[in-house]
Amino acid sequence: MEKKDFIQGAYNTLIEELGPQKWWPADSPWEVIVGAILTQNTNWKNVRKAIENLKGAGLFSIENIVSADIKDISELIKPSGYFNQKAKKLKAIAIHIKRNYGYDLNELFKKPVDELRAELLSIWGIGKETADSIILYAAEKPVFVVDRYTIRILSRHGLIDDDYEYDDIQKLFIETLPKDTRIYNEYHALLVNIGKNYCLKKEPRCENCPLGIMLDR
Repeated sequence: MEKKDFIQGAYNTLIEELGPQKWWPADSPWEVIVGAILTQNTNWKNVRKAIENLKGAGLFSIENIVSADIKDISELIKPSGYFNQKAKKLKAIAIHIKRNYGYDLNELFKKPVDELRAELLSIWGIGKETADSIILYAAEKPVFVVDRYTIRILSRHGLIDDDYEYDDIQKLFIETLPKDTRIYNEYHALLVNIGKNYCLKKEPRCENCPLGIMLDR
């Protein structure tokens, strides 16, 4: 199957079978940013606990992250793993927002997608997946997020090789799909659903997976 045919067909199948995913779960754009950083190399249950800890301690806002001691942030976000590095990342992006936008995320998000992405990637600790998650879910601008589930699914369907590049995969989705924030949002969330429940790392459940019919057997 051609790559573009798979991408379009998979979206149609998943949205019909699984319906809207209502993702990303957050009360504010800043909470999306915090979640995008904390979710690296962990599951959402751990992220939720870390966010609850920050809120409970009164250290959740951009202003409070800027002024808080890095050790206090690290302790509160321990459930998310790699907490020392993630605390530094939270501090770095909070300081960037303070220095350049006076804590006003709306000013940051006014930038075009390409400029916004380049700026986010210039902040210490912010990689492509995290930057794109912030753009899509916090700024609500059209960019496709490529994560480990997307890579795993495409690989098992024989659509990418081991030498894949993040930007090449992203470009494939963007060139195939309408440039629509809602569609990018839903598709990414649907692929996460498949990755968590069917296309498991060790034992894929292809026989029950909605995308099982699209496998080359």
